[in-house]
Amino acid sequence: MEFKRTVSLDLMLGRRLWRGAEFYVDGMMWQGYGLSDVTGAAGFPNGEAFRLGAQIPNVSFSRVFLRQTIGLGGEQETVADDAQQLAGTRDSSRLTFTVGKLSAKDIFDRNAYANDPRTQFLNWSLMANGAWDFPADALGYTSGAAVEWNESDWAARAGTFLVPRYANGTSMDKSFTRSWSTVFELEHRHTLADRPGAVRWLTFLTQSQMGSYAETVANPALGGNILATRAWRKKFGFGLNAEQEIVPDLGGFLRVGWNDGQNQTWMFTDVDRTVSAGLSLKGRAWGRAEDTLGVAGVVNGISLDHRRFLAVGGTGITVGDGGLNYAPEILTEVYYDARLPWRTHAMLDFQFVTNPAYNRDRGP
Repeated sequence: MEFKRTVSLDLMLGRRLWRGAEFYVDGMMWQGYGLSDVTGAAGFPNGEAFRLGAQIPNVSFSRVFLRQTIGLGGEQETVADDAQQLAGTRDSSRLTFTVGKLSAKDIFDRNAYANDPRTQFLNWSLMANGAWDFPADALGYTSGAAVEWNESDWAARAGTFLVPRYANGTSMDKSFTRSWSTVFELEHRHTLADRPGAVRWLTFLTQSQMGSYAETVANPALGGNILATRAWRKKFGFGLNAEQEIVPDLGGFLRVGWNDGQNQTWMFTDVDRTVSAGLSLKGRAWGRAEDTLGVAGVVNGISLDHRRFLAVGGTGITVGDGGLNYAPEILTEVYYDARLPWRTHAMLDFQFVTNPAYNRDRGP
């Protein structure tokens, strides 16, 4: 039996500068390691475990960015005070520009029921679309710019961000004309039987000096060393993200993701195809209206070239143990999040993984 501990702390500050302009800084402290030093499953079970562990507390600025909102008129909507969000009002029709250091997940692939591992599902495949190799360093952050056009029932988003020099690296490649990741997302908000919901379609394209699975496998002398095949290559993919309130206090979500699976996983985790779905129930029925019970399942997979690469001894960011007896990775997660005084939370979480790292021989 293995025990590991992770600790993270964020101090977020925000200030209005001029009309429509907001400046945010997030100071972060982290310490600890995930299970098996964050290896052994593509859908890693702890969203608070960074791929870069630390024996002693480390500090950094995870976010330093400027957001400029330009109102285009129309109805006003209320903005609640929250992380990276100052209380007030804004036009429902607006343009928003963001530039600086942040997480691409702050803007893209958000979901009301499966988004934040601190109060929702912990698994990597549930806090984000596992097949989206989203731009980030080993701590989950990057620098770049994004623009959003929001209307009452739809939104369009686009962003371009830096990527690391090496897979799962901490040093970002500043040659942004050659090394970059671009993301587009369309969102449609709707009501079904007077219940709110949303559907989002995401596509991404990344270019960097990646290794090729097929070229690595084709040369047995490399022994699975994908670094020997590095060249300027692209990775692209798509994602579907849906959320729907079913009845008061009960909502469901669905994510489907796919990427081409030809070149190295560069930044997130070793998933080329994914389907996840789940339910989230508030605790009003048992007198705990701010508590949440969640249950979800995930099926992750990889491309044929990716399988062959792992079978010859190749390793990715979180998977790779040689002699691969391939099977899809299947995950189940159940959590209960209790709201405590002073806006604090405590969570109990259970996860079960079948065929971890796509290896049938490893069992659950």
